[in-house]
Amino acid sequence: MPITALTRGGTEYTPEFLTAIDAGKCIGCGRCYKVCARGVMTLKGITEDDDIVELDDEEFEDEIERKIMVIADADNCIGCGACARVCPSGCQTHETIERG
Repeated sequence: MPITALTRGGTEYTPEFLTAIDAGKCIGCGRCYKVCARGVMTLKGITEDDDIVELDDEEFEDEIERKIMVIADADNCIGCGACARVCPSGCQTHETIERG
C-alpha cells in the first residue's frame, strides 16, 4: 500500500517522490531548483567525458560542457510534484513509495 498524505483541507493524496533525473534530457534551466523549498536538487556540470562535477571546481571549469540538475538529498523530497510541473524537458522520474 503506497504512502498517502492529507492536504490542509483533509483531502487524501498519494505523493510521488523524485527518484531520478535523466542527465541526457536535463537542460539545466534551474526551474525545478527554484520551486523546491526542500533542497532536493542541486546544479552540477558535465564535462566532455560525461563526468558530473561541481560547478566551482577550478580543475574542471574549462571542461564543463553544460549544466544539469542532480538529486542532492532525496530524503528531503515530500512528493509534491512542483518540480515536475515546471520541468520543460520531462527529465524527472517520480514514484510512489510503499509503506514499509
